[in-house]
Amino acid sequence: MSQAEVIVAVEGRVGRLTLNRPQALHALTTNMCELMTQALLGWRSDPDIDLILLDHSGDRGFCAGGDIRMLAESGAGDGVAARAFFHTEYRLNHLLFDYPKPVVAVMDGITMGGGVGLAMPARYRVATERTTFAMPETGIGLFPDVGGGWFLPRMPGHIGLWLALTGARIKAADCELVGIATDFIPSAQIPDLKAATLADPAAIETHLTTLEGDAGRPPLAAHQDEIDRHFGQSSVEAIVGSLKSAGTDWAEAQLATLASKSPQTLKVAFEQLKRGGATASFADNMAMEYRIGARVVQMHDFIEGVRAVIVDKDNAPAWNPANLEGVGDDLLAGIFARLPDDQEWSPLEV
Repeated sequence: MSQAEVIVAVEGRVGRLTLNRPQALHALTTNMCELMTQALLGWRSDPDIDLILLDHSGDRGFCAGGDIRMLAESGAGDGVAARAFFHTEYRLNHLLFDYPKPVVAVMDGITMGGGVGLAMPARYRVATERTTFAMPETGIGLFPDVGGGWFLPRMPGHIGLWLALTGARIKAADCELVGIATDFIPSAQIPDLKAATLADPAAIETHLTTLEGDAGRPPLAAHQDEIDRHFGQSSVEAIVGSLKSAGTDWAEAQLATLASKSPQTLKVAFEQLKRGGATASFADNMAMEYRIGARVVQMHDFIEGVRAVIVDKDNAPAWNPANLEGVGDDLLAGIFARLPDDQEWSPLEV
């Protein structure tokens, strides 16, 4: 197996990008984003490439997110490396979103954070029984970025906001229910899908239909009404109040989950999805997310969240502000404000 962090290959008429950091569950580095961007730009107008296949080596998962330790270490200093990562990653997200050729993302296993940013822009998003999807950023003081402001509020009802605030993990059937996955194929048949796709990329939809499996009943379906009722409120405080008045086991579980998250990030994510849902273009959404990322990566809650969850693993972050009431409008306005013109994010010119 190549030691490259991303294996870039042309197989027949398919451009193949294979994430190759299995020991880190393929967590994205700046280098990985640059390698994929370079390859995609080269294949974009290549008449010999008909389709892009995005997969991973090993069997532990597709992509667990970004290189969080690096981001926290950079954020604790001058933040330059962290901002460079976000800038590069978000350009890759946008390149995939606007890509003129079909992209097939094989989400076999853990698909979280940065992995979601790779998979969601793809035309074909394949889940297996091993798929676990989540945007868990509120638990580390970050925010559901990589296009979360665009994709999450466009899911049915208020499920996207529920996913963003709680960091809930969902499996393949629920991924199909909310449009995260376009297809379900048992993991044992993924090699067959890849082989068929490489042999005849023009028949990708036939291959997906032929190998399609049954993901089962989506557990989320039983809670859609509750999610819409409680998470359709006008503020995070109102969501908490609605859940408190419900008196159900499910509502109590959501309250306990929300209580463990960064209050600052809960409010940032709420505002992000509100703005992102009304944004006219994916590029505008990514510019907004870059402003957020450039700032929160150097703020207390992110550095403390990474310490508590990833470094020391005591799972006892000391959030500041410690409650929702302490997260004022001025703090949020500063996080969402435009950056100086020479620091703003922009998409690649292609």
